[in-house]
Amino acid sequence: MFVYIVSNHQNTVFYTGVTNDIRRRMYEHKSGLQKGFTKKYQCTVLLYYREIADPGEAIAFEKSLKKFRRSAKQRLIGSVNPGFSDLSADWEFGELKVPLLYKPFMKR
Repeated sequence: MFVYIVSNHQNTVFYTGVTNDIRRRMYEHKSGLQKGFTKKYQCTVLLYYREIADPGEAIAFEKSLKKFRRSAKQRLIGSVNPGFSDLSADWEFGELKVPLLYKPFMKR
């Protein structure tokens, strides 16, 4: 599992999430497939991610990060990514395919 923080190009907003496939999730964010907050605020810049093997621990860490003040998130990001650069900028997404039946946030 991966806990991650994305932002827009101006770093005016932060979104914290958790996923089992960070490359797929970034493809979804960059392609606008993730509806809601990240699409509305164009959160396509990966500033921070951390792999955590235990799903329960990953979810708990994500929940704790969501409670961080902005300044604490900035310190965390700066500790591993001082330039606040897009950590996924060099990733290749061409081979990733989103399943045809995949509909993010689909209501049941």
